[in-house]
Amino acid sequence: MPGRLENKVALITGAGSGIGLEASFLFAREGCKVVCADINGKAGVAAVERITSAYPSSAKFVKVDVGKEADVAAAVAFAEREFGALHIVFNNAGIMHSADDNAETTEETVWDLTMQINVKGVWWGCKHALPALRRAGGGSVINTASFVAVRGAATPQLAYTTSKGAVLAMTRELAVIHARENIRFNALCPGPIRTPLLMDFLNTEDKKQRRLVHVPMGRFGEAIEQANAALFLASDESSFITGTDFVVDGGLTAAYVTPEGETMTKCPHVNFSGV
Repeated sequence: MPGRLENKVALITGAGSGIGLEASFLFAREGCKVVCADINGKAGVAAVERITSAYPSSAKFVKVDVGKEADVAAAVAFAEREFGALHIVFNNAGIMHSADDNAETTEETVWDLTMQINVKGVWWGCKHALPALRRAGGGSVINTASFVAVRGAATPQLAYTTSKGAVLAMTRELAVIHARENIRFNALCPGPIRTPLLMDFLNTEDKKQRRLVHVPMGRFGEAIEQANAALFLASDESSFITGTDFVVDGGLTAAYVTPEGETMTKCPHVNFSGV
């Protein structure tokens, strides 16, 4: 039985870990040729080795700093050169800076770096992929945003939240512009996920609980759960879906407050600002 991405070629940024790693393996399992792009060469090579040990000749690595436009353009060219076409782009790479906080304390260097990678990096991924997707007769672009693109975060992270709101708005605009070209754009909006990126940011038990108290399912999501959502958006099963904020968040954005959260917000020593 053919895979859900049979005869497709995908470029996935941030493929060395977390959601990008799980998506790369899953896409290959479904018959896709995958270009694994990451700034971390060791992690990217390891990702390709993991994939090709199960699905030979299905993945290649390219080192990419998405904060540099030339790197992003080169990755698109690499995908077409190595696999003959490009049908799927998963602009997944991003950062969450440990010094990111509120409007008064977040430094300008942190703000600028976050925008460079999380916003410009996605823009360049879309910009340079478009000609290749046209040559392929259409395709799917998935941009990783976040639940904080539609809700404020309980833990201050102003630059990150702002960047993900920009990704969501950008995705909607591009979806409308290119809808008649058979090129779809959707924003994947994960809830709190157990990835190194988030766990490094939520570096105390208090910070973790401040996040989890808002999740009706009461747990962090897993990277593979986001990868499964990305697979759906990449596949022809979602052929009439474009311009969405595809939220995969354990019910977080559906809830005003969970029963546990109602109890904890009454504790005078705990500040749950952002509920």
